[in-house]
Amino acid sequence: MHTWKEIAHLLVNLPIGIAGFVYVVAALGIGGVLSVTVIGLPLLAFALFGARLLGKAERWRARLLLGVRIEEPSPMPSPSRRGGSFLNWLWSTLKDPVGWRTMLYCFIRLPWAVVTFTVMSVGVFVLWPILPFIARLLANADRAMVRGLLSRSDELERRIAELESDRGVVVDTAAADLRRIERDLHDGAQARLVALAMGLGLAKEKLLEDPEAAAAMVGEAHGEVKLALQELRDLARGIHPAVLTDRGLDAALSSVASRCTVPVKVTADLPTRPAAAIEGIAYFTVSELLQNVSKHSGARTASVEVWRSDQRLLIQVWDDGHGGASLDGGSGMAGLADRLGAVDGLFIIDSPTGGPTTITAELPWRDRSEG
Repeated sequence: MHTWKEIAHLLVNLPIGIAGFVYVVAALGIGGVLSVTVIGLPLLAFALFGARLLGKAERWRARLLLGVRIEEPSPMPSPSRRGGSFLNWLWSTLKDPVGWRTMLYCFIRLPWAVVTFTVMSVGVFVLWPILPFIARLLANADRAMVRGLLSRSDELERRIAELESDRGVVVDTAAADLRRIERDLHDGAQARLVALAMGLGLAKEKLLEDPEAAAAMVGEAHGEVKLALQELRDLARGIHPAVLTDRGLDAALSSVASRCTVPVKVTADLPTRPAAAIEGIAYFTVSELLQNVSKHSGARTASVEVWRSDQRLLIQVWDDGHGGASLDGGSGMAGLADRLGAVDGLFIIDSPTGGPTTITAELPWRDRSEG
C-alpha cells in the first residue's frame, strides 16, 4: 500500500508541476513587468501569498502520500502585526522567505516532475520487478525536496514569530507601566501637592487676620507634605527600588518580604549578581507574587527561594494557602508569564485546590558585565 502511494505521488507530480511552473512564471513575469507601476509590487506580494497556499497543498500531499509530516511555517505578515501600515506590510511580504522558497520549489518541480512521471509510466510496463525500489528512491528525493524547501527554516521562522510576539508584550507592558505611573502621580502625589498649594495660599491670607487658624492650616499642610513624600517614595520604589541597585536581589527581596502580611522566609544563593534587567524582572515577579499571597491566598506562612542553576536564574515562591491559582484567575499571573516569556523565561504554577501553591519562575542568567 505504501509503495502504491509513492507511485501515485510521483505520477501526480506532472500536472501539479505544470500548474506550479505556470503560476510562478506568470506571477514573476507580470509582477516584474508591472513593478514600474504602483500595482506591480502589490501583485507580486499577493502572488507570494498564493505561493504559500500552493506550499500548504504540497505539504498536505506529501503528508498523505509520502508520510512526511511537516509543521506549517510562521503566518504571513499582516498589517496589524506591522503597525497597521500597508507599506510596511508590503515590504515584509516581499521579503517573506516562505513565499520565495515555495516559488523556487514550484519552479524546479517541472523538470523533476517530467522525470518522475516518465520513469513511473515506463516502469509500470517494463521495470515492474524493480518498480518498488525505483519508486522508493524517487520518493525519497521528493521527501528531501519537500523538507528542504518547504520546511527548512520553519524553526527559525517560528522563533522569529515568537520574538515578534514577545516584543509586542514588552511594548504593551512598558506602556501599561507608564500609564500606571501617570495615574499614580495624578491621583496621588499631584493631588496632594495641589491641595497643599491651596492650603498654603489660604494660610497666607489668614496669617495677619487669624494667626492661630493660619498656624493650624500650616500644620495640616505639613502633614500633607509628609504623605506626598511617602507616596513619591512608594512610587519610586515601584519603578526601581534603591535597595535593589545598592545591595542586590537578596536584600531587595528581604525588603519586599518584610512588607508582606504573611511571614515570609527568604533564601538566596547567588554567588554573583545578574544583569540589572534580570534583577529587576526577578524583583517585580516576587513582589507581585507576594502581593497575591497577601491578598488572595489565605496563607499562614510563605517562602521565597532564589538560586542560580547553570545559565538560569530560578525563583520559587511557596505558600500554604488554599491554592487554586491559575493563569486565568485574574490575579496578574498571565501578565507575569508574558513578561517572563518576553526574555526567554518560564513561569510554572502548581496550585491544586486546597493548596499549597508553588510557583516557579526561570530567567536566563546574564552576568552584570553583559548588561
